[in-house]
Amino acid sequence: MEFTPFPSWPDTAPRLIAVAAGRQAADLVVRRGIWVNVHSREALPDHDIAIVDGRIAYVGPDASHCVGPNTRIIEAEGRYMLPGLCDGHMHIESGMLTPAEFAGAVIPHGTTSMFTDPHEIANVLGLDGVRMMHDEALMQPVNIFTQMPSCAPSAPGLETTGYEITPEDVAEAMNWPGIIGLGEMMNFPGVIHGDPKMLAEIAATQRAGKTVGGHYASPDLGPDFAAYVAGGPADDHEGTCEADSIARVRQGMRSMMRLGSAWYDVESQITAITEKGLDSRNFILCTDDCHSGTLINDGHMNRVVRHAISCGCDPLVALQMATINTATHFGLERDIGSITPGRRADIILSSDLKDLPIELVIARGQIVAEDGKITADCPHLNWPAAARNTVHLGHALTSADFQIEAPKGANRVQANVIGVVENQAPTKALKAELPIIGGLVEAEGEVCQIALVERHRATGGVTNAFVSGFGYQGRMAMASTVAHDSHHMIVVGTDREQMALAANRLAEIGGGITIFRDGEELALVELPIAGLMSDSPAAEVAAKAEQMVRAMQACGCKLNNAYMQHSLLALVVIPELRISDVGLVDVRKFEKIDLLEPLA
Repeated sequence: MEFTPFPSWPDTAPRLIAVAAGRQAADLVVRRGIWVNVHSREALPDHDIAIVDGRIAYVGPDASHCVGPNTRIIEAEGRYMLPGLCDGHMHIESGMLTPAEFAGAVIPHGTTSMFTDPHEIANVLGLDGVRMMHDEALMQPVNIFTQMPSCAPSAPGLETTGYEITPEDVAEAMNWPGIIGLGEMMNFPGVIHGDPKMLAEIAATQRAGKTVGGHYASPDLGPDFAAYVAGGPADDHEGTCEADSIARVRQGMRSMMRLGSAWYDVESQITAITEKGLDSRNFILCTDDCHSGTLINDGHMNRVVRHAISCGCDPLVALQMATINTATHFGLERDIGSITPGRRADIILSSDLKDLPIELVIARGQIVAEDGKITADCPHLNWPAAARNTVHLGHALTSADFQIEAPKGANRVQANVIGVVENQAPTKALKAELPIIGGLVEAEGEVCQIALVERHRATGGVTNAFVSGFGYQGRMAMASTVAHDSHHMIVVGTDREQMALAANRLAEIGGGITIFRDGEELALVELPIAGLMSDSPAAEVAAKAEQMVRAMQACGCKLNNAYMQHSLLALVVIPELRISDVGLVDVRKFEKIDLLEPLA
């Protein structure tokens, strides 16, 4: 792709000066609105904004001196004029959409800048996949900055990915035009213990003058946490309580508080600001993971800001945490994040500062959405065949592949069970006494089977274990090739035949999500690109995802956003218990453990 960079402030300074001084006419003037100034934390009525060459030239009480015969006028009519919203940490692939379709879904919600870590596709397609995501991101009418993935695999030795990211890959990517820094450093044990590979990736990023993203998924705030911070990560989004957010900002990190489709971590941490009175400029709002249904039906960063306000946060403070704080953290305060001269003209018009209806969105000086509808084109990359052929099982699976052999002579066993926690990324390490029938260990009650099916190298490998918390009933199975972070295939079910049907179906279509019950397919979401994304319109993907949710409920699942829980069951960097292609992993100790234990 031939990339034409957006003109910089120095490139456009002569025209910006001329328009601000009244010697030349602006391209666009937004008139008579309430200027939300996130630098001074003020809402100033009766102000105008003059825009030229996609940047802001003038903000003041009267921009009439900037108006010429060809200047377009937008009447704000007393509405709030807000900076475009920034998502400080997110994964586009979690929306099950390509960058183009993701942009088309979130622009009407007022998101004009995203800081994305494509480590999902890195696990499947390596550096080539990252480059494809990066290239399509640069084609969009809004700002999508790419963080080079740091951890593929995220836990070396405990999972096998399709590709491995190396320090050399990181150093190369730091020269790409859209790379803003290093993606979340999930291998926090590696940093703490001085792993040369992890430190080399961090060093390459720091030497390029870019930001290192953090991911410290441990409740231990003692020496290990201090060692991690000393290693260089500059932010963290894995906090789940007030103490986590306080510890991060005290150590000079930015605390990123997330509200995604399944992560509700803002309310439990924002008290550091609303009650403890910490400096809010060191806090950032983000989504981390949002599926397409959330984007279409509930919103994106506007949803997060509204939630923060509902948790008692001052609206102007909440807006700072979704605009200027994010821009400052990534070294872009002079380019995005505020409505001030020289910055990109990323502006929202809204009639209410608390409910935040997004009525008009301007990005780079162009109207890109109005009344909830996208008005700009979001160009697509021509994804190659190699990106669409990524599910390789080795052989057709049968129910026998999902059998768990019992110890000889036993009537019952004790099993280590993954316990799903609603609305939280961490799981619980549970134990359950299970029956043995015909020499096989059988799930019962709340416990059902889970399997991780290898799909990158056609090894035919299947790792079997048990999971609790979904509430499934009857003969059913759900399979997904979205399996953070290694993205093999996760199959959860109550019946081994249904599990085989679901797995084989995804191999047939090249990836996605499916649910079977009594031999019938209840729902299917096709994700042909890397088994992670669809290049179909977001509304179509969201409709299929909604059918998936209904199918899960029909099978007995009552969890909120249960699909996100399903997709994270192989995430071997978040405690307590996970599954991978090497077995059952205790993330508290970062070691493989036995599935079955003898009864006491």
